[in-house]
Amino acid sequence: MNHPHDARRFAPATQRNREPILKVLRRVLPPTGTVLEVASGSGEHAIFFAPRLKPRFWQPSEAEPMLRESILAWMKEVRSDNLFPPIPLNVAESVWSIESPENSQVNVSEITAIIAINLIHISPFTATLGLMAGASRILPVGGILYLYGPYKRGEKHTAPSNASFDEMLQQQNPEWGVRNLEEVEAVALENGLSLQEIVEMPANNLSVVFRREGE
Repeated sequence: MNHPHDARRFAPATQRNREPILKVLRRVLPPTGTVLEVASGSGEHAIFFAPRLKPRFWQPSEAEPMLRESILAWMKEVRSDNLFPPIPLNVAESVWSIESPENSQVNVSEITAIIAINLIHISPFTATLGLMAGASRILPVGGILYLYGPYKRGEKHTAPSNASFDEMLQQQNPEWGVRNLEEVEAVALENGLSLQEIVEMPANNLSVVFRREGE
């Protein structure tokens, strides 16, 4: 439970998945540059990953103002000189905030990777389309897009728990839900992002790694 005077938010899944995700990120991320985390949520991933992934820099982003406050509050608790303050960013928009001429917070040319943890299924599919399009515009050739979450394979759930989770999500919002990995991969390919690797993770989740190809 969050204290009324404490802006920090707590996502229990973060404690369970951060070490397995870190193990994959250490292996697949480019060795330098800035990692743009979209839909950073509470900020618990950002404050955990940033100090452990130096010399890379970590740029959290979040569309919800309350969650950006949580990220800032976590940053005061756990300081890291390679972690930047959160920026507002909605991946579903046709032009991301960091691409606008008014942007002065982020050097887009230094972004070498984009990661999205538990975004694809807790958002309309327009967010997936926007994420892939944005990654295509922003990532350099060889840049990495990393996704984490549950997926269907061959239009079938990989576990009964994922089927139940999918049903719960769609009850909350009919536009949410566990996606078919093949459909996500097809959208990525349309945007010049090739599937590099699928890593099975705890609790029937997957790490899905895409690479930005050349023109």
